[in-house]
Amino acid sequence: MLTIIGCGNLNRSDDAVGVIIAQGLQQYLAQNPHPKIRVFDCGTAGMEVMFQARGSKKLIILDASCTGSEAGAIFKVPGNELEALPEPSYNLHDFRWDHALAAGRKIFGDNFPQEVTVYLIEAGNLDLGLELSSVVRRSADLVFAELITVIQQNVMA
Repeated sequence: MLTIIGCGNLNRSDDAVGVIIAQGLQQYLAQNPHPKIRVFDCGTAGMEVMFQARGSKKLIILDASCTGSEAGAIFKVPGNELEALPEPSYNLHDFRWDHALAAGRKIFGDNFPQEVTVYLIEAGNLDLGLELSSVVRRSADLVFAELITVIQQNVMA
């Protein structure tokens, strides 16, 4: 099972890039279904990431980044380099997908994906807004095309 999860906030311009890619992949799979590939829009809910990833062999997470790099830069990172246990908190908004990776592995053990890849696209605009900037849109299209190839390879496997 391959699970792809898009994260981000649709109301914060480029922060929505992971969700927008995931929604496009959901449309693709609606026309080209495969029982061993799942795509979710988890928005900003880290806890949902943990539960949706459970039971998968491979996991891909899509999100925006804000590192000071050039807007639209694409980073493809092994998940184990980004996972982090959360600081104690009473607020679920503080539980992000990087926490979900560490906590999910600890809670679910072998029933949590061992192969995790994270695609991050550097945001140029995180202000309130409903549109991606043009440079982030181009990067989103590149990641979308790469993931279509990944899906097609998993269908053949």
